[in-house]
Amino acid sequence: MNFLNGSPGRGKQLATITLITMGTLSITQASAETIFSMNGVDVDSTVVDLYFNRRLGGAGTAATPEQRIALMTELRNIYVLATDPSSAKHLDEPAVMAQIELQKQSILFQTAANAFYEDVEVTDEQMQAEYQEQVTLYPPLDYKARHILVESQGAATEIVSLLNNGGNFEALAKEKSTDLTAPNGGDLDWFSPTQMVPEFSRAVETLEDGQFTNEPVQTQFGWHVILREDSRASTPPPFDSTTDEIRTKISNDMFQDYLNGLTEAAL
Repeated sequence: MNFLNGSPGRGKQLATITLITMGTLSITQASAETIFSMNGVDVDSTVVDLYFNRRLGGAGTAATPEQRIALMTELRNIYVLATDPSSAKHLDEPAVMAQIELQKQSILFQTAANAFYEDVEVTDEQMQAEYQEQVTLYPPLDYKARHILVESQGAATEIVSLLNNGGNFEALAKEKSTDLTAPNGGDLDWFSPTQMVPEFSRAVETLEDGQFTNEPVQTQFGWHVILREDSRASTPPPFDSTTDEIRTKISNDMFQDYLNGLTEAAL
């Protein structure tokens, strides 16, 4: 379970941060040498390594001899057409110029962001303070529940009617639910509200133990009839098991503050 799931406020960061913190490709420019030339343009080992790393899914992945031949052919094809005099006219096209500009700025952004994350320092005091804040936001109860998932509101309403007339929830789940939990009578075992989609969690929280939803609950997965079987006081995960998540959140918050400061100064 993600301890920081559902935390309000600053938990939502730029989508690019996730990509940035994955790290950059390791390329040693000092040892770059020309691998091939096309139309007078030299292509060195830095470019070749970068292309290989991207195509193979990351730095450190060795290409097989067959892959190396195929990738070198791809790269040569890119350069032979891109450096051909007939392609030069496209450099002045607004769409091409916009793509080049955006790619340039994106690369500079990622490089500067990576440098920030490499240098950022998160103290033990910050970690403990963030953990204590997350503990106060942690849902007070865990729940044990079953559900019956169907495709339409009408089908869910019919199941509610059957339950109100004495139907057995577990038996109906086995018979009618389309969820993978159907063979187990819709059993979801114990869970924290942060582990479920919001609509489902809100419905469970409004029930009493032993009560099922009289109104079908719609989520992205379909229509649910939910039985809350039991509840218990929740126990937040220990600090030591959350340090990576906490450190990431603090670093992201610091990066966002850094960006906000740069934005204010640039306006």
